[in-house]
Amino acid sequence: MRIVLAGHNIDIELLRHLKTQILEPVATGWEESRLDAMSEAELRSQAAELQRRTAEFLGRDNLTPEPISAAYARISRDPRALDELRAVARGEVEKARKSNQTIIFEYGHSSVAEHACFNVDVMGVSRYAVEEIQKFRLLAYTEKSQRYILLQNDFVIPKEVIDVGLEHIFIATIRTQNDCYHRLYEKLRPWVFDHNPELAASKKNHKTLEGWAKEDARYVVSLATETQVGMTLSARSVEHVISRCASHPLAEVREYGRRLFEALEGVAPSLVKYTDPTPYNQLARAELREAAAEAFARLKSLPSSKPMAEEEDVALVDATPEADALIAAALLHSASQRPMGECLAAARAMEDGERQRFMASTFRHMKSFDPVLREFENARCVFEVTLSAACFGQLKRHRMSTLNVQPYDPALGVTVPEAVVQAGAGTEFRAAAEETDAAYRAIFEKAPLAAPYVLTNAHRRRALFTANARELCHVSRLREDPHAQWDIRDKAAKMLRLARRVMPGALRLAVGKHQFAETWAHLFPEGAERAAKS
Repeated sequence: MRIVLAGHNIDIELLRHLKTQILEPVATGWEESRLDAMSEAELRSQAAELQRRTAEFLGRDNLTPEPISAAYARISRDPRALDELRAVARGEVEKARKSNQTIIFEYGHSSVAEHACFNVDVMGVSRYAVEEIQKFRLLAYTEKSQRYILLQNDFVIPKEVIDVGLEHIFIATIRTQNDCYHRLYEKLRPWVFDHNPELAASKKNHKTLEGWAKEDARYVVSLATETQVGMTLSARSVEHVISRCASHPLAEVREYGRRLFEALEGVAPSLVKYTDPTPYNQLARAELREAAAEAFARLKSLPSSKPMAEEEDVALVDATPEADALIAAALLHSASQRPMGECLAAARAMEDGERQRFMASTFRHMKSFDPVLREFENARCVFEVTLSAACFGQLKRHRMSTLNVQPYDPALGVTVPEAVVQAGAGTEFRAAAEETDAAYRAIFEKAPLAAPYVLTNAHRRRALFTANARELCHVSRLREDPHAQWDIRDKAAKMLRLARRVMPGALRLAVGKHQFAETWAHLFPEGAERAAKS
């Protein structure tokens, strides 16, 4: 595992000073023709001046995000202009650090630390650990795609597996999976080309078709497979991430937290302080599992509650009552001076068609890249989704939703890509999955927390996915489009079909990008006619 600080923000005036006072004078004043014309005394003078400027620049020790945070922290109590406050903070870094420590850690104004941002390279971590790394909502991530890159045989062996002496079973299983992956790719590639002759006819489409083959072959590789992530986070998030990772039961996640701390240590000491593990992060989940087991032991005879609606592996388990009426009322509330009670009464008094037309009026000037108005966030749906690890990797990117998951469970079976079956590789895929299940059971007996590492991208878990109407529109736009991966496209389509039963008006324009123009034209035929004439 390697964690590398790739960059962080600094005051732009420092870069301007570096450019105009050091780099440009060197570029223009130290040309070979000018140097030849200088006397030794002139050369020494030029070099001394450059050394002085460079030493002065470095001696200020302000190549850190801290002066920006300190300057912004002073806005509420100092009448000077911001650029002046930044200049003061740049020139008095130690004072800026003391100011940050007082404001953030004594006064509790932690938002000041959000003005410091770090770019971090995360390399050599497992896909399984990445699920923990990417749980933090207010960070930005870009992850190596298993859909577009042909995987090698790089994988992480969990410390927990080594400690119980089962690395031989673990390694043998991973090698079986990886060998199967390469065989699947060799079978899928010609199958994909044969079944898409029009695309295959042009060489420019070959990478796309090869990507489809990789996309389905990867379902047999493990969650232990190494990956890498580019990550951006604020100093405020750094504390939260490191503390929670330090409290995690998995050794790899704890190591990630430690290495992240080491990579950032000293860069902004006045902004990052509380990174130790906490009893809450260490114990809350474990004790919750115990309490849940006790509750089920007492209540095991209760019949299961039925979902509001379901479609195969997706169930709508809860939704905001009168969702469309609530959203319509929120729109009325924002657009008037009336209290919410009157707005609700008006929304409920509307006929269904009238209410839907009123809500749709907010879509009139929308393009496919525009989000619906924020009032649509007032109603939400809760889904239980049984999905593969590959599909979960897509769903977890919707961080404006709420996502709660159960552990991966081999009893839920595996998702076998249809292309694998059609290409004649279904039997060997399932054989690899069965060997994986046997290894999982052996590891689970001695190291239960690390057993999921050996499972494949095809193995499943249950997830609770809660999203408001605004986020569901975004999910539909992105995931119901033909360019979306087939597994997440299937789950998104099912969720949206179920959601439309309880909020049809709110989701009238919740469609894939490819259907947006046609659906919009159906809602606003007069607008489509004007656009066609113009």
